[in-house]
Amino acid sequence: MNVRRTQAERSDTTTSELVAAARNLFGHKGYASTSIAAIATAAGVTKGAAYHHFTDKAALFRAAFVAEQEWMATELEQVAAAAPDSWTALLDGTRTFLERSLDPRFRRIVILEAPAVLGWETVREIESAHTLRVLSSGLALAAAENKLTPGDPTIRPHLLFGALCEAAMLLARTPNPTTALPHVVAETRQLLEGLRSRSPGDNHCDYND
Repeated sequence: MNVRRTQAERSDTTTSELVAAARNLFGHKGYASTSIAAIATAAGVTKGAAYHHFTDKAALFRAAFVAEQEWMATELEQVAAAAPDSWTALLDGTRTFLERSLDPRFRRIVILEAPAVLGWETVREIESAHTLRVLSSGLALAAAENKLTPGDPTIRPHLLFGALCEAAMLLARTPNPTTALPHVVAETRQLLEGLRSRSPGDNHCDYND
Protein backbone atom coordinates (compact mmCIF):
# COMPACT_ATOMS: atom_id res chain seq x y z
CA MET A 1 0.00 0.00 0.00
CA ASN A 2 2.78 2.43 0.84
CA VAL A 3 4.54 1.66 -2.45
CA ARG A 4 1.36 2.23 -4.42
CA ARG A 5 0.71 5.49 -2.60
CA THR A 6 4.23 6.69 -3.30
CA GLN A 7 3.89 5.83 -6.98
CA ALA A 8 0.59 7.69 -7.15
CA GLU A 9 2.13 10.71 -5.48
CA ARG A 10 5.03 10.66 -7.93
CA SER A 11 2.60 10.38 -10.83
CA ASP A 12 0.62 13.35 -9.54
CA THR A 13 3.80 15.36 -9.12
CA THR A 14 4.94 14.59 -12.67
CA THR A 15 1.53 15.53 -14.04
CA SER A 16 1.56 18.81 -12.13
CA GLU A 17 5.05 19.64 -13.39
CA LEU A 18 4.06 18.89 -16.97
CA VAL A 19 0.96 21.04 -16.74
CA ALA A 20 2.93 23.91 -15.18
CA ALA A 21 5.52 23.70 -17.96
CA ALA A 22 2.77 23.49 -20.58
CA ARG A 23 1.04 26.59 -19.23
CA ASN A 24 4.28 28.53 -19.35
CA LEU A 25 5.32 27.45 -22.85
CA PHE A 26 1.87 27.55 -24.45
CA GLY A 27 1.29 30.90 -22.80
CA HIS A 28 4.51 32.46 -24.10
CA LYS A 29 5.23 30.64 -27.36
CA GLY A 30 1.81 29.45 -28.45
CA TYR A 31 0.50 26.02 -29.37
CA ALA A 32 2.09 25.69 -32.80
CA SER A 33 5.55 26.66 -31.60
CA THR A 34 5.57 24.37 -28.56
CA SER A 35 6.46 20.66 -28.72
CA ILE A 36 5.88 17.90 -26.21
CA ALA A 37 9.65 17.43 -26.09
CA ALA A 38 10.09 21.06 -25.05
CA ILE A 39 7.43 20.71 -22.37
CA ALA A 40 9.03 17.52 -21.06
CA THR A 41 12.42 19.19 -20.88
CA ALA A 42 11.00 22.19 -19.04
CA ALA A 43 9.26 19.85 -16.60
CA GLY A 44 12.45 17.87 -16.02
CA VAL A 45 11.07 14.58 -17.33
CA THR A 46 11.60 12.45 -20.42
CA LYS A 47 9.48 12.74 -23.53
CA GLY A 48 8.29 9.19 -22.87
CA ALA A 49 7.11 10.19 -19.42
CA ALA A 50 5.12 13.05 -20.94
CA TYR A 51 3.41 10.66 -23.35
CA HIS A 52 2.73 8.30 -20.46
CA HIS A 53 0.64 11.00 -18.78
CA PHE A 54 -0.80 12.73 -21.86
CA THR A 55 -1.69 11.09 -25.15
CA ASP A 56 -0.64 14.03 -27.30
CA LYS A 57 0.05 17.77 -27.35
CA ALA A 58 -3.65 18.60 -27.56
CA ALA A 59 -4.26 16.71 -24.30
CA LEU A 60 -1.54 18.74 -22.63
CA PHE A 61 -3.06 21.94 -23.98
CA ARG A 62 -6.44 20.90 -22.61
CA ALA A 63 -4.89 20.38 -19.18
CA ALA A 64 -3.26 23.82 -19.41
CA PHE A 65 -6.59 25.34 -20.39
CA VAL A 66 -8.34 23.70 -17.43
CA ALA A 67 -5.63 25.00 -15.10
CA GLU A 68 -6.11 28.54 -16.42
CA GLN A 69 -9.86 28.25 -15.91
CA GLU A 70 -9.30 27.03 -12.36
CA TRP A 71 -7.00 29.98 -11.71
CA MET A 72 -9.54 32.48 -13.02
CA ALA A 73 -12.44 30.86 -11.16
CA THR A 74 -10.49 31.05 -7.89
CA GLU A 75 -9.72 34.71 -8.51
CA LEU A 76 -13.40 35.46 -9.15
CA GLU A 77 -14.57 33.54 -6.09
CA GLN A 78 -12.14 35.42 -3.87
CA VAL A 79 -13.32 38.76 -5.25
CA ALA A 80 -16.97 37.80 -4.75
CA ALA A 81 -16.31 36.68 -1.18
CA ALA A 82 -14.72 40.04 -0.36
CA ALA A 83 -17.59 42.09 -1.80
CA PRO A 84 -20.13 43.64 0.61
CA ASP A 85 -23.16 42.50 -1.40
CA SER A 86 -24.16 40.44 -4.43
CA TRP A 87 -24.46 43.43 -6.79
CA THR A 88 -20.98 44.69 -5.95
CA ALA A 89 -19.71 41.12 -6.33
CA LEU A 90 -21.02 41.07 -9.91
CA LEU A 91 -19.41 44.41 -10.72
CA ASP A 92 -16.09 43.49 -9.13
CA GLY A 93 -16.15 40.04 -10.69
CA THR A 94 -16.67 41.25 -14.25
CA ARG A 95 -13.96 43.87 -13.81
CA THR A 96 -11.58 41.23 -12.42
CA PHE A 97 -12.31 38.90 -15.32
CA LEU A 98 -11.37 41.62 -17.80
CA GLU A 99 -8.31 42.71 -15.84
CA ARG A 100 -7.01 39.17 -15.50
CA SER A 101 -7.65 38.62 -19.21
CA LEU A 102 -4.70 40.91 -19.84
CA ASP A 103 -2.41 38.29 -18.32
CA PRO A 104 -0.32 37.11 -21.30
CA ARG A 105 -0.60 33.43 -20.45
CA PHE A 106 -4.35 33.47 -19.89
CA ARG A 107 -4.90 35.63 -22.95
CA ARG A 108 -3.04 33.35 -25.33
CA ILE A 109 -4.19 29.99 -23.96
CA VAL A 110 -7.81 30.75 -23.11
CA ILE A 111 -8.87 33.60 -25.35
CA LEU A 112 -6.80 33.35 -28.50
CA GLU A 113 -5.91 29.68 -29.00
CA ALA A 114 -8.30 27.40 -27.09
CA PRO A 115 -11.26 27.68 -29.52
CA ALA A 116 -9.08 26.59 -32.44
CA VAL A 117 -7.15 23.87 -30.60
CA LEU A 118 -9.95 22.37 -28.52
CA GLY A 119 -13.08 23.38 -30.39
CA TRP A 120 -15.93 25.55 -29.15
CA GLU A 121 -17.92 22.75 -27.52
CA THR A 122 -14.99 21.55 -25.40
CA VAL A 123 -14.09 25.10 -24.42
CA ARG A 124 -17.61 25.88 -23.30
CA GLU A 125 -17.93 22.57 -21.44
CA ILE A 126 -14.83 23.37 -19.40
CA GLU A 127 -15.83 27.00 -18.88
CA SER A 128 -19.24 25.84 -17.64
CA ALA A 129 -17.52 24.07 -14.75
CA HIS A 130 -15.34 27.07 -13.86
CA THR A 131 -15.71 30.71 -14.95
CA LEU A 132 -19.26 30.41 -16.28
CA ARG A 133 -20.22 28.54 -13.13
CA VAL A 134 -18.97 31.40 -10.94
CA LEU A 135 -20.86 33.96 -13.03
CA SER A 136 -24.04 31.88 -12.93
CA SER A 137 -23.80 31.58 -9.16
CA GLY A 138 -23.26 35.31 -8.81
CA LEU A 139 -26.28 36.12 -10.96
CA ALA A 140 -28.41 33.59 -9.09
CA LEU A 141 -27.47 35.13 -5.75
CA ALA A 142 -28.16 38.67 -6.98
CA ALA A 143 -31.52 37.56 -8.35
CA ALA A 144 -32.41 35.87 -5.07
CA GLU A 145 -31.64 39.14 -3.28
CA ASN A 146 -33.84 41.08 -5.75
CA LYS A 147 -30.84 42.95 -7.13
CA LEU A 148 -31.74 42.05 -10.72
CA THR A 149 -34.77 42.46 -12.95
CA PRO A 150 -36.69 39.22 -13.63
CA GLY A 151 -35.10 37.03 -16.30
CA ASP A 152 -34.34 33.51 -17.40
CA PRO A 153 -31.73 32.09 -14.98
CA THR A 154 -30.37 29.78 -17.67
CA ILE A 155 -30.20 32.13 -20.64
CA ARG A 156 -28.98 35.25 -18.86
CA PRO A 157 -25.60 33.86 -17.64
CA HIS A 158 -24.76 32.60 -21.12
CA LEU A 159 -25.58 35.93 -22.74
CA LEU A 160 -23.56 37.91 -20.22
CA PHE A 161 -20.68 35.45 -20.35
CA GLY A 162 -20.65 35.71 -24.13
CA ALA A 163 -20.39 39.48 -23.86
CA LEU A 164 -17.52 39.17 -21.38
CA CYS A 165 -15.65 36.73 -23.61
CA GLU A 166 -16.10 39.06 -26.57
CA ALA A 167 -14.83 41.94 -24.46
CA ALA A 168 -11.79 39.87 -23.48
CA MET A 169 -11.19 39.04 -27.14
CA LEU A 170 -11.42 42.74 -28.00
CA LEU A 171 -8.79 43.51 -25.37
CA ALA A 172 -6.60 40.65 -26.56
CA ARG A 173 -6.56 41.98 -30.11
CA THR A 174 -6.27 45.70 -29.45
CA PRO A 175 -2.79 47.27 -29.80
CA ASN A 176 -3.06 48.97 -26.39
CA PRO A 177 -5.13 46.72 -24.09
CA THR A 178 -4.20 48.57 -20.91
CA THR A 179 -5.45 51.83 -22.38
CA ALA A 180 -8.61 50.18 -23.69
CA LEU A 181 -9.40 48.36 -20.44
CA PRO A 182 -11.19 51.21 -18.58
CA HIS A 183 -13.44 51.84 -21.59
CA VAL A 184 -14.31 48.16 -21.94
CA VAL A 185 -14.98 47.91 -18.20
CA ALA A 186 -17.26 50.97 -18.37
CA GLU A 187 -19.28 49.47 -21.22
CA THR A 188 -19.56 46.20 -19.35
CA ARG A 189 -20.86 48.13 -16.34
CA GLN A 190 -23.54 49.64 -18.57
CA LEU A 191 -24.64 46.16 -19.64
CA LEU A 192 -24.96 45.11 -16.01
CA GLU A 193 -26.84 48.28 -15.11
CA GLY A 194 -29.48 47.24 -17.62
CA LEU A 195 -30.13 44.14 -15.53
CA ARG A 196 -30.21 45.94 -12.20
CA SER A 197 -33.43 46.14 -10.23
CA ARG A 198 -33.83 49.62 -8.81
CA SER A 199 -35.85 50.87 -5.90
CA PRO A 200 -37.28 54.41 -5.88
CA GLY A 201 -34.56 56.81 -4.94
CA ASP A 202 -31.71 54.65 -6.23
CA ASN A 203 -28.99 56.71 -7.83
CA HIS A 204 -26.62 55.72 -10.56
CA CYS A 205 -23.10 55.35 -9.23
CA ASP A 206 -19.89 55.65 -11.15
CA TYR A 207 -17.88 52.49 -11.55
CA ASN A 208 -15.18 53.63 -9.15
CA ASP A 209 -17.62 54.34 -6.33
